[in-house]
Amino acid sequence: MVFVDGTIVHLTLAQLASQLHASRSDLEWVVDAYTLSFAAVMLGAGAVTDALGAKRAFVTGLLVFTAASAVCAAAGSMLVLNLARLVQGAGSALLLPSALVLATASAADERARHRLVGWWASAAGVGMAVGPLFGGALVSLADWRAVFAVNVVIGILAVGWSLRAIPAVPAKERHRLDVAGVGAATVLIGGLVFALIEGPVRGWGSPPVLAAAGLAVAGVLGFVVAERSVRAPLLPVGVYSDRGFVTAAVQGALFNFAFYGLLFAMSLMLQQGRGLDALTSGLLFLPLTGLIPVGTMCAAPFAQRVGRRAVLGIGQAALAVTLLAVAWAGTAPALWPLVVALVPTGLSAGLLAPTMISQSIAAVEPALHGAASAAFNTCRQVGAAIGIAIFGPVLGTAQGLASGFVACVVVSAAATAAALVLTSLVRPAPAVKALAA
Repeated sequence: MVFVDGTIVHLTLAQLASQLHASRSDLEWVVDAYTLSFAAVMLGAGAVTDALGAKRAFVTGLLVFTAASAVCAAAGSMLVLNLARLVQGAGSALLLPSALVLATASAADERARHRLVGWWASAAGVGMAVGPLFGGALVSLADWRAVFAVNVVIGILAVGWSLRAIPAVPAKERHRLDVAGVGAATVLIGGLVFALIEGPVRGWGSPPVLAAAGLAVAGVLGFVVAERSVRAPLLPVGVYSDRGFVTAAVQGALFNFAFYGLLFAMSLMLQQGRGLDALTSGLLFLPLTGLIPVGTMCAAPFAQRVGRRAVLGIGQAALAVTLLAVAWAGTAPALWPLVVALVPTGLSAGLLAPTMISQSIAAVEPALHGAASAAFNTCRQVGAAIGIAIFGPVLGTAQGLASGFVACVVVSAAATAAALVLTSLVRPAPAVKALAA
């Protein structure tokens, strides 16, 4: 549900624009509200899982996600829908780390643990792959409300099954939740995204946009102060002081910037620009999202042969080139050039996602893996939010979606090329050790 909801909502955008009279900034918020709260809460989700216990955190996340989905399905305005999406994203952030703990709790040895982590990770690829197709089918057969209503049915069943069948997993170690750090990060991310989305609409000098920019700056300062003053910071110094990890985090943000920006632009281009229905649009997403799991499965064996850094370089170079091919194909009268161009795009994206995760974890010692994973995923979500915020204005009006789509995809290719430059310039250093308390 977490990863389906990251992509499925793109197929509702055209209907939301017509039925709820959503503006372009409203449509950006439908996607970014979920991503924003997901990113902010993810930083502290591991500590929440430790404090509540994995099962309780998992069920809490399910309840929050399901209740927010019900509000989304019943929303009568874009304001209500987007506020509910904020809550939905927070529920998703609680689900991910607790689900991983529960999924691996029964592992008898390290090999079994790796196998279970693989199953857990494959859910992300499957969710991302089926999201657009599932969304297109639901929107075509019913309407946009069905996309959220189906979560309610699944969520209620999942809560009942979880309470009955999942054993409790006691926390091995309890950590204090860095409330000040989470709050500062939320202010930082929220202020930045609000300014980027509302700036082109309200004007960059308008009081709300200037206030949001000021909040973002205050969030940065507050986060630095909080992390230096608390005993158990969200990001230990050993995480963000390592150039290898910082490089991997920036590359993750650039990847999500390009990928989720492409999803947003492509959805509106197909439905509003070309006039295709939601189901057909969902099918056209399959060459992209459907091949990501294939690339993901090939990433580890490929990295064992040539090394992670080489896989990153090859994947980023291939993705940048294929994105330019997608930009060209988007202007063709026929759809088949776009389908052909999206195939290597999906494979390249599949190669990169797990390799970047492995690279970020390899930069720090095992004691910092949890914090590094949370920080890396947060950076990716922030990249996605910024991408959608920027791509909205670049995409332009419905009359100019064709040229706007080309501009968006070229920007995606440029972001991928910047990640490739980082790969070529920054060599990984030995894993950073956790600092003694």
